[in-house]
Amino acid sequence: MLSKNKTKFINSIKKKKYRELHQCFFAEGEKLVDELLNSDFQITDILSTKDWIEKNANRLKSEVEITEISETELKKISSLSTPNKVFAIAAQPELSYNQNEIQNELSLILDTINDPGNLGTIIRIADWFGIKNIFCSNDSVDVYNPKVVQASMGAIFRVKIHYVDLTEFLPKFKQSENFKIFGTLLDGNNIYNEQLSKNGFIIMGSESHGISEYLRTFINTKLFIPNFPENIKTSESLNISTATAIVCSEFRRRF
Repeated sequence: MLSKNKTKFINSIKKKKYRELHQCFFAEGEKLVDELLNSDFQITDILSTKDWIEKNANRLKSEVEITEISETELKKISSLSTPNKVFAIAAQPELSYNQNEIQNELSLILDTINDPGNLGTIIRIADWFGIKNIFCSNDSVDVYNPKVVQASMGAIFRVKIHYVDLTEFLPKFKQSENFKIFGTLLDGNNIYNEQLSKNGFIIMGSESHGISEYLRTFINTKLFIPNFPENIKTSESLNISTATAIVCSEFRRRF
């Protein structure tokens, strides 16, 4: 049975300040919770219908608080239009990165991404293309926003999302040998003609303003995704997550 205190707590962590206060977040639905159970994330609470508990009993750890609730109770705490069997609360992990390892990998840099659906989709894209780390500017949307978690479709449990001051972070890599910083810009060169690399940073800018002027100074290679055919008027720009998918695909196609 769902207590009033538990209901109040769950509704509070739908807001960022309370997620930060309690260092937790939640995931909803069988698909997401299944991914969560298969991850290294620490689950603290699971609230679900009786049939889900019985189906997954052998996967539930003893330290996790399990609460059987009705579908009516599930609707009271769900952020989904159609609640789905199970609701889990997990601790936010403490993330770190190794600079030497990062220099040998391909990573994404996200400059002021505000839309939770876009961030969640970008995380899913990174997971698909084997990108292990995403570095977000501190003013980007919270990765544990319920809409981000939902849109990631479980990729959030495999890709590390770091929040950093990009003006302090990027200079650490600017002078690194054999390490390029790429950026997607309207005045960039055709990505299909440019020399890419198997490691480096790909900077993707905000949905409204693109990459900030200061961060542009760190870019070694400016990239542009051309429209086809070039002499025909098309959409003014691509959605940020769509552009990220195209860019990641081209990098992986080469390496």
